[in-house]
Amino acid sequence: MDAVGLSEFVVRRVSESEADVLIGLDAVAIDGDDERQASIRRWCRQGLAVVAEDASGPLGYCVVEYTFFEQGFVTMLMVAPPARGRGVGHRLLEAVASSCTTPKLFTSTNVSNQPMQRLLQRAGWSPVGLLHGLDEGDPELFYICRRQIGATHP
Repeated sequence: MDAVGLSEFVVRRVSESEADVLIGLDAVAIDGDDERQASIRRWCRQGLAVVAEDASGPLGYCVVEYTFFEQGFVTMLMVAPPARGRGVGHRLLEAVASSCTTPKLFTSTNVSNQPMQRLLQRAGWSPVGLLHGLDEGDPELFYICRRQIGATHP
């Protein structure tokens, strides 16, 4: 394995001033999607985003919001293509699960997004439902973090 694959990385909360860093990681935002860029800026301003980084810089980010039936919901998980397969997504999910302020933490992904489904299963998440109608012809699978079920928070 090369040095990049062996490098250690940390996960930390993102400050409002780092929104451009996350935009630079996000393929949709880079392509000029103004709505995604505005969302990233809002997530950073509200303190909802965490970033994984190593000595080379940012590797990925994750956002948890608390508007899904007043429970935690992973709204976004993005890992830069060169960092995929290194455990970055798994570490980001662990970090947000351990810092979630509600008893339950959910997320969703399209049926077509097999890599995300595999990541969620490896990270200990369980499927809890299917919703049709968000993306035509590509239903949304909902998951719950098993570690959050029955957890108590101060």
